[in-house]
Amino acid sequence: MTTFEDLKVNKSILKALAEIGFEQPTPIQEKAIPMIRSGVDVLGIAQTGTGKTAAYLLPLFMKLVKAEGEDPRALILVPTRELSIQVGEDIEELTTYSNIRHAAVYGGIGWTKHAELIEPGIDILVATPGRLLDLYQAGAVSFKKIKTLVIDEADRMLDMGFMPQIRKLLEIIPVKRQNLLFSATFNEKVEEMSHEFLDFPERVEVAPSATPAQSVQQSYYKVPNIRTKLNLIQHLLRDEETYSRVIIFVRTKEHAESVFKIVKRKTEGEKRILHSNKGQNTRINAINAFKDGEVRILISTDVSARGLDVSLVSHVINFDLPQRYEDYVHRIGRTARANNYGEAITLINPAEEYHLYKIEQIIRMEIPEREIPEDVEIPATPKAESQEQLREIDRQKKAEDPTFKGAFHEKKRRPGESKYKPVNPPKHLSKTKKFRKGRGRR
Repeated sequence: MTTFEDLKVNKSILKALAEIGFEQPTPIQEKAIPMIRSGVDVLGIAQTGTGKTAAYLLPLFMKLVKAEGEDPRALILVPTRELSIQVGEDIEELTTYSNIRHAAVYGGIGWTKHAELIEPGIDILVATPGRLLDLYQAGAVSFKKIKTLVIDEADRMLDMGFMPQIRKLLEIIPVKRQNLLFSATFNEKVEEMSHEFLDFPERVEVAPSATPAQSVQQSYYKVPNIRTKLNLIQHLLRDEETYSRVIIFVRTKEHAESVFKIVKRKTEGEKRILHSNKGQNTRINAINAFKDGEVRILISTDVSARGLDVSLVSHVINFDLPQRYEDYVHRIGRTARANNYGEAITLINPAEEYHLYKIEQIIRMEIPEREIPEDVEIPATPKAESQEQLREIDRQKKAEDPTFKGAFHEKKRRPGESKYKPVNPPKHLSKTKKFRKGRGRR
């Protein structure tokens, strides 16, 4: 069995790994670390929660060895502020007994604060593309010493439209460097990016693209409407011992607020809410409190589907399915991290069954269904919600078959029939007497 010592990890890093409790490398770490150390470009494909961040950080520490100079020698690009903060915290934890310096920069706060972090000198810079360009254009950072460039969560980078900024950065960064690209999914866009970004890369893949970790137990409930979803969540969360640390994912900010109101009022334990309208400090404080175990339930949109690394999340509950099917893998990857057990529960209404089927195709497995407990109230679906579901089902069927005519399409007309409905004359005109021929003449 391979150990971190076998991979020739520095003694100072080994000491930090031992304190954290990492006893042996994960499959992605075991395969990627020797390749990265050899100096070749690497394309790493691994689902979330498999330790891919440490897979590129550990060999990076081995390459840098110690603090040197003022300009960064390694650059890690990430798509979101949450992931920037998370990677920064991972570096902080792993370099406890090393003098390697780092900074994590991201949008949402003034760039001058980040410039102050960089000014004393750093070895590793973790950044979102937009904020990095801000700092470069302001003359606050230099790239002339960059020897290693990492792009993490490449699929998400592409989805968020960062490719123009990345191309602009590639024109500035020294050409002679090692490139590492990591992604949880491997689609056509990521493949194109790898061709443009990597030179004769070695590919490391520890599981088929877009498959969840095996230690996550998945299941779903069929529910008729939003009210039943809320009732079911309330029922599940009564079991505080089983549902000890829970993330509830919702699709929209509006749903996040609605769920939060119900959960806050009717369940035990501290709760927090996360979505893009919340201020940066509020979001950071909520994530930190959840990590520290002060918060039992975190309600969030997909802003924390990636980059939230908490090892003891007992459950992920999908109140809604995500807009992007691949994000399902990232959501449920918030549980069962670092070889721990976790459970992912999804609630689907009739209009979401189609999306669940598509997700099952992507993850290459069938998700088992659960029966709604008898004591959960199942109210009737309001007419407006029912019609909205039917319209969505029609849209899905038309996406599969463009010739499909659904319940809400315009009815066919008979030959010669006008497309306009006959309009009955007003009552006061319909009863008007007709003039007889010749009447009224003298």
